[in-house]
Amino acid sequence: MRFSTVLPAVLLALVVSLFLPANALRAQDLSAGGVATDTQVLDLIVGGEALDYQSWTDLAERAEAALEAGRASDTAFEALRRELVEWRAQFLAAQGTNQSRIRTLQSQLDALGEPPAEGETEAEEVANRRAELAEQLAELRAPVRAAEEAYNRADGLISEIDALIRARQTDALFQLGPIPLMPENWAIAAREMGEAWSATVTEARTSWNSEINRSKLRNNLPTVLLLLLVGIVLVLRGRAWARAGGAWMRRTSVRGGTVFSFLVSVGQIVIPLIGLYALTEAVFATGSAGVRMTALLDNLPSWGLVILGLRWLVDRLFSQHDGDRMLPMARAQRREARTYASTLAILLVLRDALYEFGAVENFSAATISVLEFPLLVVTSLILFRLGQLMVTHIKFDSANAERMVRARVVSFLGRIVILVSIVGPVLAATGYGAAASWLIFPTISTLGLLGLIVVLQRFTNDLYRYVMRQSEEEADSLITVLIGFMLALAALPFLALIWGARVADLTELWTKVGEGFAIGDSRISPMDFLVLLLVFVVGYMATRLLQGALKNSILPKTKIDTGGQNAIISGIGYVGIFIAALVAITSAGLDLSSLAIVAGALSVGIGFGLQNIVSNFVSGIILLIERPIAEGDWIEVGGIHGTVKRISVRSTKLETFDRFDVIIPNADFVSGRVANYTRGNSVGRIVVPVGVAYGTDTRKVQDILLKIARHHDQVLMNPEPSADFIGFGADSLDFQIRAVLRDIGQGMAVRTEMRHQIVEAFAKENIEVPFAQRDIWLRNPEALRPADPKADGGPPPADPVEAAPPSGASREPSPGDGEGGVTGGDADK
Repeated sequence: MRFSTVLPAVLLALVVSLFLPANALRAQDLSAGGVATDTQVLDLIVGGEALDYQSWTDLAERAEAALEAGRASDTAFEALRRELVEWRAQFLAAQGTNQSRIRTLQSQLDALGEPPAEGETEAEEVANRRAELAEQLAELRAPVRAAEEAYNRADGLISEIDALIRARQTDALFQLGPIPLMPENWAIAAREMGEAWSATVTEARTSWNSEINRSKLRNNLPTVLLLLLVGIVLVLRGRAWARAGGAWMRRTSVRGGTVFSFLVSVGQIVIPLIGLYALTEAVFATGSAGVRMTALLDNLPSWGLVILGLRWLVDRLFSQHDGDRMLPMARAQRREARTYASTLAILLVLRDALYEFGAVENFSAATISVLEFPLLVVTSLILFRLGQLMVTHIKFDSANAERMVRARVVSFLGRIVILVSIVGPVLAATGYGAAASWLIFPTISTLGLLGLIVVLQRFTNDLYRYVMRQSEEEADSLITVLIGFMLALAALPFLALIWGARVADLTELWTKVGEGFAIGDSRISPMDFLVLLLVFVVGYMATRLLQGALKNSILPKTKIDTGGQNAIISGIGYVGIFIAALVAITSAGLDLSSLAIVAGALSVGIGFGLQNIVSNFVSGIILLIERPIAEGDWIEVGGIHGTVKRISVRSTKLETFDRFDVIIPNADFVSGRVANYTRGNSVGRIVVPVGVAYGTDTRKVQDILLKIARHHDQVLMNPEPSADFIGFGADSLDFQIRAVLRDIGQGMAVRTEMRHQIVEAFAKENIEVPFAQRDIWLRNPEALRPADPKADGGPPPADPVEAAPPSGASREPSPGDGEGGVTGGDADK
């Protein structure tokens, strides 16, 4: 398919898909009737008009005869196919008529119960009513069944026509044609080109010698000169103006320079294209354009669009300013790639002009083959060099994953381009010119389309970054990836058209998708899912807006605490999402009753497989309703202390005092034991243990501790703090300070301060704080001495340990011993 026809073909596909009634219109009335025969006309009302089954039967028989003969042209088959598509759409709409009435009758029959089995009877009144309802149901279903049969017939005929046309295209593609290297074909081409040139010159002379044309030129001379002047200026200077404007926007824009530069750069296409239209109109205004000149002038704007569009595209892809963001390549190679790509655009236009001129002059296949072969060879040479640049000069940046992937894709495409550039000329030289053209020129169009996707993806990323006020690193998010995916998805129809798909193929695919699929008596289409999605999104957004209004405007003015406000907001969120889903399913018209049994079976499996998740979900609901804990509470669960940061429907996020997060399933809060230290208020009690040496005045110690507790500003006087003498320890007399604080969160700081004051007060009163001490007694110390000290020839060793009293003996402690003293320096032993 020629590149210049891709855009009009795609636009035609979109127009046809918009006006094609793929989704069934809902007819309102249907008169009763029997099953239609080939000649019977049913009074089936669709969209206010009755379907003429006789006309449909005539069209179907004519299509079947044409398919059986197989002699009609592709154009005739395409026209016949369009008629069949219109009828098929009407039959699809007819299948949905009176469905509500049919469902009502079916429900009435179901209410009567199952029909009696063979040999059984039922009440006469019930039997009569059942027969009456069954008759009405059969009458209503008969036209629907006829529409279903006609729909299947039309759909089958359309499929047969498509298969026939595709088979013809395949045969033409691989058909052996004239060999361009044969001398006899050169002679034919030279003769036909000479005849065409002579005819063109004769036409030009005749047009110029015509007095009518000269008079028209004299009358329109000012207009012609003005159009020529405007056209020449815009064609010659338009690209330079747009390029200068883009550079100025890039330099002067503080934010969004790349976005505005891109938009201005489109003027490199638009401004010269306006100049081409002006030049075309200037030539037409002279009145001297003959048949051949008119055919060329009609295509001049589209050819200009191809050349200007590809030049703009390669300038963006291989830009000297930010080319590395598109295709990472050295500067010299980028300049070479721009030159080759621009040349390919000119070759595409020359090939299209050859076919247009050949159609006007009615060139033979031999002439077309001879004239097209040099174009194929030159195009293949340029493609080969371009493929080499893509393979050998692309930069692989391992530090950037996105550019690394892009470089690998470009390198892979370069190898394919090299292969095509070798195979194409070989096919053309051996007479398979159609296959060579189908292989080479769509490859160029495909590269252009892929390059356009890269450029548009870069632009959408820059636009998103500009709108969201983000840096390039921050803008690299999931949204930009989804935008790139949507661009690639939108390019698939264009790619199909480039490689020979018909517009009818795309519209047929769209029709099939629009028709959806049937589940029982219901038909579900993508439009139903779109309605479901839109309604759910609207409901979800409304829920979020309501939550925001409650959180920021309404609930803060009430006396509800923060935990209660969060519970209300979360509950409204869950209820709103459930209602949005219910309304969306209802609005889409989805009948899920037929899925009830399947859903019941799945629920059993889900109950076993997801019981922990369901348990946590229910526990989360209980936490939001009962609110035993709230955000900001200091709690202990499973031996973990921390502050509640977030309560979600499945788990609760706890921040420990070491500043790391712990995710705890909600079921642990419901089934386990939880200590909440700050629920309701922040008041809490602390205990500070103190030990003093034996022999200390206990009354004095108690008074000092009580005074310290009472004078701390965090300690409440109601209830009063206390200093208790709690026992005789192994090394000390044990006391405890018990005090209730205003803010238990300050407990550690209060304990620290009290200990400082205790040390200072004890030092002032000469009260000793003891530490652990131990007395070591050795039995039989003589066992540590050698049996015969003189045997060694030296003095007896010194006794390293002081002799202990005999076994069972004891000594009185020295005045410095006590509970806080140390005996013999052996406290650490």
